[in-house]
Amino acid sequence: MDVSDEEGSDQQIKEIDSPDVVDKYKAASDIVNNAMMQLLQQMHPGQNVIEVCELGDRLIVEGCNGTYKKLKETDKGVAFPTCISINHCVGHFSPLPEEANVVLKQGDVVKIDLGAHIDGFVSTCAHTIILAQNAETGPTTGRIADVICAAYFASECAIRLARPGKKNTDVTQAIRKVADVFHVNPVEAVLSHRMRQFVIDGNEVILNRAEIDQQAEEFTFETSQVYCFDIIMSTGEGKAREEANRTTVFKRAADRTYQLKLQASRQVFSEINRRFSTLPFTLRALDEKKRRLGIVELIKHDLVDSYPVLYEKDGEMVAQFKFTCLILPNSTMRMNAFPLPHVSSQYSIDSDLAIKAILAMSTKRSNKKKKKKPAGNKKEEPEEKEGDGAGDAMETDA
Repeated sequence: MDVSDEEGSDQQIKEIDSPDVVDKYKAASDIVNNAMMQLLQQMHPGQNVIEVCELGDRLIVEGCNGTYKKLKETDKGVAFPTCISINHCVGHFSPLPEEANVVLKQGDVVKIDLGAHIDGFVSTCAHTIILAQNAETGPTTGRIADVICAAYFASECAIRLARPGKKNTDVTQAIRKVADVFHVNPVEAVLSHRMRQFVIDGNEVILNRAEIDQQAEEFTFETSQVYCFDIIMSTGEGKAREEANRTTVFKRAADRTYQLKLQASRQVFSEINRRFSTLPFTLRALDEKKRRLGIVELIKHDLVDSYPVLYEKDGEMVAQFKFTCLILPNSTMRMNAFPLPHVSSQYSIDSDLAIKAILAMSTKRSNKKKKKKPAGNKKEEPEEKEGDGAGDAMETDA
């Protein structure tokens, strides 16, 4: 999508009432979808994770450079750096060249997470694959299939419940129900967020898993809102923890200030403000000599928020599906969708009638008002029903 006549980012539009804003979300989505598809096609056993992360970021930058050409480079680009998280790694693994040498292997359960923005309007997504899966041998079964099916069907419920009148708690409850069907667990402390211009993590949140000590304020979805849904399931307890890997993904904490002492810290902070504003970035994108020393003082004084690398217990498997959606007057538009791994679970979604009812809902809605019946006409007209928007999602094979 090449919109070279765009006037730039002077006009700050916060919601999606304007077609120009919707176009920017679509443009950002086209870029991340293209980057994701290229990664899915090019990833192979023996490949270094760093190479994949660098390729993903480069594809996003190149895609952004090719559209909205009147926007400055700092007003478009990576909105979430490419992360490649394998097997029991929950997320945020985006290593530095000098620190890790992780190689992909056939059969790995790989989560790819990335994002782009145009003028601060963000599209971010994540997808799970089984690396180098052999289609000729039939679908993958067992616990890998269970956790992938759970994450997939939970994401399908989320997109259908993101509609005016439904609540964030409805989504959280549906995620739990789907997890129970497939005998897996939602990963705790994972949040889905409402997004606005240059805001990737708004205050309206949807819990992936509700706990006594982890609650979110209830709210109702409304038209003209944008959300990023992040659904993560685990074959284990769903309790993620940090290990030895260094955190490399950060986001500037816009509400905090501190007078930095070190010159390297001030230079790094200036680069972050200039290039990334309030959106996440990877240390790989910063000057290599300055980042090692400069980021330490920023972390110490809470000038940046961290995205630590998180893990389930070794031997467990984690699956993730993440997507951006726009709640429009007549539909909820999902901006990101990719080919699914061929899996077949021993469990069936048909066992839960409530989940089946959600999956039968359409993402399209009708605003038509019923016509008044002529006087004396006793013939009852059938009520308008929503179409079955689930399609193949009603089968257990994901």
